[in-house]
Amino acid sequence: MASAGPQPTPGAEPSQPSAPQHFSGPANDATAVVASTGTVIGWTHSAQDLLGYRAAEVVGRPAGFLLARPEDPVRVARIAERCRAGVGWSGATDVRRRDGRRIEVDLRVSASFHLDGRECFLVSGRERRPEWTVGQSVLDAFLASSPIGMAVMSPQLRYVWMNETLERIAGVPHEQRVGRRMGEVLPGLEADAIETLMRRVLDTGVPVIDYEYRGWSWADPHRERAYSTSFFPLTGGDGFVTGICYMVLDVTDRWKAQQRLALVNDAGASIGSTLDVLRTAQELADFAVPRFADFVVVDLLESVASPEEPGPWPLGMAPSGTGAARPDAGGTSSRPRMRRAGLSSVREGCPESVHRVGDLVDSVPPPHDGRLLRDGEPVLIPALEAVRQLWAVEQPATEATIREFGLHSLIAVPMRARDTVLGLTTFVRSVNQNPFEPDDVLPARELVARAAVCVDNARRYTREHAAALTLQRSLLPQMLPGGMALDVASSYLPADAKDGVGGDWFDVIPLSGARVALVVGDVVGHGISAAATMGRLRTAVHTLADMDLPPDELLAHLDDLVLRLSDEEPEGEASGTPVLGATCLYAVYDPVTQLCTMARAGHPPPVVVSPDGRVNFPELPAGPPLGLGGLPFETAEIQLPEGSLIALYTNGLIEGKDRDAELGMSRLGGALAQHGLPLDTLCATVVEQLLPVPQPDDVALLLARTHELSADHVVSWDVPADPAAVSGVRARTARLLRTWGLEELQITTELIVSELVTNALRHATGPIRLRLLRQSVLICEVSDASSTSPRLRHARTTDEGGRGLFLVAQLTRRWGTRYTPEGKIIWTEQDLPATDT
Repeated sequence: MASAGPQPTPGAEPSQPSAPQHFSGPANDATAVVASTGTVIGWTHSAQDLLGYRAAEVVGRPAGFLLARPEDPVRVARIAERCRAGVGWSGATDVRRRDGRRIEVDLRVSASFHLDGRECFLVSGRERRPEWTVGQSVLDAFLASSPIGMAVMSPQLRYVWMNETLERIAGVPHEQRVGRRMGEVLPGLEADAIETLMRRVLDTGVPVIDYEYRGWSWADPHRERAYSTSFFPLTGGDGFVTGICYMVLDVTDRWKAQQRLALVNDAGASIGSTLDVLRTAQELADFAVPRFADFVVVDLLESVASPEEPGPWPLGMAPSGTGAARPDAGGTSSRPRMRRAGLSSVREGCPESVHRVGDLVDSVPPPHDGRLLRDGEPVLIPALEAVRQLWAVEQPATEATIREFGLHSLIAVPMRARDTVLGLTTFVRSVNQNPFEPDDVLPARELVARAAVCVDNARRYTREHAAALTLQRSLLPQMLPGGMALDVASSYLPADAKDGVGGDWFDVIPLSGARVALVVGDVVGHGISAAATMGRLRTAVHTLADMDLPPDELLAHLDDLVLRLSDEEPEGEASGTPVLGATCLYAVYDPVTQLCTMARAGHPPPVVVSPDGRVNFPELPAGPPLGLGGLPFETAEIQLPEGSLIALYTNGLIEGKDRDAELGMSRLGGALAQHGLPLDTLCATVVEQLLPVPQPDDVALLLARTHELSADHVVSWDVPADPAAVSGVRARTARLLRTWGLEELQITTELIVSELVTNALRHATGPIRLRLLRQSVLICEVSDASSTSPRLRHARTTDEGGRGLFLVAQLTRRWGTRYTPEGKIIWTEQDLPATDT
C-alpha cells in the first residue's frame, strides 16, 4: 500500500470518480483497490465493516490516511516493486478505524494489474487476533492430573474414559470402570439418581451443575464423604449429543464445616428452653445424640446441680473434694464432686453409662484431675484403645463399658460460664465408626459454651427465685387475724405461677376498739423488684395503721412516703425497687357500730354482698394512685349488717382476655353471690372461675364476712366530772367482770380504769365516757373532749405522781391513743385468761 501524494485535510473534497466503486474481495477479508499513485479507487463492504468508512468517504483519497503510523517510503517502494514483479507482499501493520480506535491487521498486497489503463494493486486484510494451540500431549497431561475427577460416559452411560483423580476419589481403578455403568461399579452411591440426571442431559442437551450427594470411598468405607458433580453433553460435528462428560469434586471439608455450623446454630433452639438446671443439661445430651455423638453425659458440680449447696467454683479457685470452693494453693489433684445431670445414648436405656442421672460421679478422663475443669482445654482422644489402661487403673467400671460397647473416640469439654466452673460434658462415639477429629473440638466447645450459659442462667434464676419466694413469703401475712369481728379468707396468685413472685398484697390489721383494717394493694410489675416494693408499702401501712389514722389520712401519709422514697432514688441509677405505679384500698370495720370506713388510691372499688344475696359496688371517691402527690383522698362509710360479705381485690382478677374491667366486675359479683359455700371454698372458687389463662397479671382476693359485737360484749358508762366518781366506776367495773367471768382480771382492770379516768378528770374536759369490750381481748377505753395526748413518764423515787401510765403500760398487753372528731380515746388491751380463750 503506497502513501505517496499529499494528505488531504479534514473536510476537503478529494478528487474522485463520480461514484464510489465497490469490488468483491476474498471472503471475510477487508479488500480495497489502490492505484500505484496511492489513491483508493475501490472499496468493499468488508472493508467498510472492518474500518467503519463508507466507500464515498474513502474512494479518491490517498490511502495513507488509513494508516495508524507513517510508513517508511523506501519500504513502500520495495513493496510496490515486488508487486510489479508479480510476487506480491504480506505482513502486519496498524490501521486506524473511523472511530479513532487503532487495530492491527494482517495485510496482503497482490501483484500489480491494470484497470482502466491504470496500474493498480489489490489490498486485503483482516484483524489480527491472538491465537495459541495446545499440543495433544499437554492436553492429556492436564486432564490426567487435574484436581477435579473427570469421566466420559457413552450414550448407554458406560464409562469410556476417566482420569487418575477420579480413581483416587472413589477408590475404584480404571480397569474396573471402563465399559461398565455407575450402578454396577458404585452401588453404594446415589447411582440411580445420578444416572437419571445424565439421561436428562442426553435428552435435553442442558448441563447439570453442582449436584451434591453423600457417599463412601472404597478406600475408606467407614467415613462418609460429600461430592459435587456436574454433567455436560458431548456434541459431535453433526450437532447431536454423543456422550456425557462429568466432573466430580470432593467437597467433604466444606460439607463438614456446614454441618458443624448448622449443629451450633440449631443448638440455640433446642438447649435452654427452660430455667431448670437439670432439664438444660438433659437438653444438651439429647441434642448431641446422634447428630454429633453416640453417647453423651453431662456432669455438673454438686453445688450447681443442687442449688441449695454452696456456690460453684469461680475461676481462680481450685476444686476441693467436698465440692465447696476454696482458694487455690498452688494446684490440687483432688477430684471434684459432681453429679450426673444429663445422659443420652443411641442405645435404649443408655447401657454404656456406669452412673444414672442424680448419681455422684467422677468422670474426668484420666490422667486429668479437677484442674481440667478450672483452666483446662477440651480433651480430644481420637482412639480410646490407646488409653484404656489408664481407665483400667483409675475407673475400672468405665473401662469395662469401653470394651463391652466399643466406645472408641472421645471429646471432654469443661463447662464454664461467666468465670464460673460448672461441670464437664463428655461426647463419645461407638456406633459411628468415624473417630473425632481436631475439627470436631470447636463445635463441641461451642455446644458446651451455649449450654453453660443456659445452665448458669438457670442456676442463678433458681437461687434468685428461691430468695424472691422467701422474701415474699416473709412479706405477705402469715395469718389473717379477723378476731370476733370478721371471718377472713384470701387468695394470692402471681402472674407467673412458676415464678411465684408479684407486687400485689393484702393484709388484715387489728386496730384498737375491736376494729379491723382490711388492706389490698397493687404494685406495677412482677418479680423480686415488685415484691420488695410491696414489702416497703405493706410495712408503711402497718406503721400508719398503728397510729389509728382515718383511711384518708393514712393514704395521704402513704402517698407522701412514696414521693419521698422516689426522691431518694439516686439520679441516673435504678435501685431495682421503684415505688411508682401503686394503688391501694384501705377499709376499717367497726363491729360495734357495723360501719365500714374506706378510702382508695386509684384502686378498684370493693364488692359487698348483703346477707340476702344482693351484690353492689359501693361508690367510693376514686383518689389518685400513690406517688402523684398534691391530690386529696376522701373517705366513705357504708353499713355492713351481720353476715355481710365484703371483697377486696386487685385488677388482675377482673381484667380478663377482653380487658373489660366493668364486665369483669359484673362476673366477680355473680361469682361472689354463690350461697352455702364456706368462705375459704368461696374464695378459691371465685378465683378459679374468673382467672383467665394465661394469667396476664398478679391476682389478690381478700374476703371478709362481718360479725356484730353484741350488747352483752360491750358496756359503756358516762363518768361525772367529779373525782369522787372514780370509786363508783371501779365498783361497777368489778361487778361487770364478775358477770363476764373475768374475775382474774378484776384487780388489774380496776387499777387501769382508776388511772385512766383519774387522768381524764384531772387533765381533760368532759364529757368523759368509759367503755369495756369483751372480745378476743379485754378492751378498756376512756374518751374525753381533749385533743391533748397523755405522755408516759418514768417518775423519780422522790416524785409524788407520774406513775399512772407507766403502771398501765406494765399491766396491759398494749395501749394507745386514738383521736376522734370529738376528742380522743385512751385505750388498753389485756389478754383473757387461758380458760376463756
